[in-house]
Amino acid sequence: MDTSAYDADLPAHVERALAGFLERAGAEIRRTEPTVGVGIDALAGFVLGGGKRLRPTFAWWGWRGAGGDPSGPDVEGVLQAVASLELIQACALIHDDLIDSSDSRRGSPTVHIAGAKLHADSGWLGSPSTFGLATAVLVGDLALAWADDMFGEAPLPPAALAAARPAWRAMRTEVLAGQYLDVRTQATGDASPEAALHICKLKTAAYTVMRPLHLGAALGGADDALIATLREFGDEVGVAFQLRDDLLGVFGDPSVTGKPAGDDLREGKRTLLVALGLQRAAEQGKNAASKVISDAIGDAHLSEDAVETVREALQDVGAVDAVERRIDELTESAMAALDRAHLAEPAPAALTGLVVKATQRTY
Repeated sequence: MDTSAYDADLPAHVERALAGFLERAGAEIRRTEPTVGVGIDALAGFVLGGGKRLRPTFAWWGWRGAGGDPSGPDVEGVLQAVASLELIQACALIHDDLIDSSDSRRGSPTVHIAGAKLHADSGWLGSPSTFGLATAVLVGDLALAWADDMFGEAPLPPAALAAARPAWRAMRTEVLAGQYLDVRTQATGDASPEAALHICKLKTAAYTVMRPLHLGAALGGADDALIATLREFGDEVGVAFQLRDDLLGVFGDPSVTGKPAGDDLREGKRTLLVALGLQRAAEQGKNAASKVISDAIGDAHLSEDAVETVREALQDVGAVDAVERRIDELTESAMAALDRAHLAEPAPAALTGLVVKATQRTY
């Protein structure tokens, strides 16, 4: 295999590693319990049906920046280890869609909606929605279990896997803790910017950028100082990534994002954008804007016209500009940390490109 192609088209190699693993992992259970195949197909379709592959890409460049050699004997093992991050992502998204009662993901029905349709179309007993919810829980659980298998079985020296395992363990715990904190904050109604940022750091920044970088660098034998600098870089980029996601959740084009605009509002997400909107409306004495924003949070039947009214209110009180400034500040701070890391080439340029992709994207 042409090893120069790894850097040039990493997502394609990640896709190859995932497809191969999913086929191997499901082979035996498909033979012994063929009916389970529908769940495996749902997971494979979800994992291979799209996604930005940001987590494996950050992990890969953490490895390359620590001196990893794409022409060396460990390259396929590293590829398998970093690709396994997509299965953690699948677990998180499948369960998030269930928690948030989302109907679509990447322009297709979510796993629980597809499961409910299968039940209804088949004329089975009981509630289609209950079957769909159960299916999504189990498919998400399977993704997490297979993520562990894929990472742990990567053909790498035991010392390399052992060095990366602390990052792997921390990442799994942090993303689940972040999901719980998100749910809890919606339930308590905490609309403070501090709470929004705390969720952002734990739920998104840690497992999207910071821990993947940590994991990749550890696989490459990085010392504690380099890992600390990469974690600082990753934390800033990860928060900026989520803030861009928050803006797209309200202002994004559904044909590009694959999700209806305003879904974050309908789901009651206490994002920094919303928190700053409420805070600034109160400070400016704009009670009408405050009411428009607060009434929209958690309104499952929020119309497109109502979403547009919220957009206008958020812009009017300066919340959108404030989030954009925060993204710029975080990006600048992240780039300063990247400069201090003194990574092996061509990792600095690649990570700079990823920062742009993560913080200035439209989907």
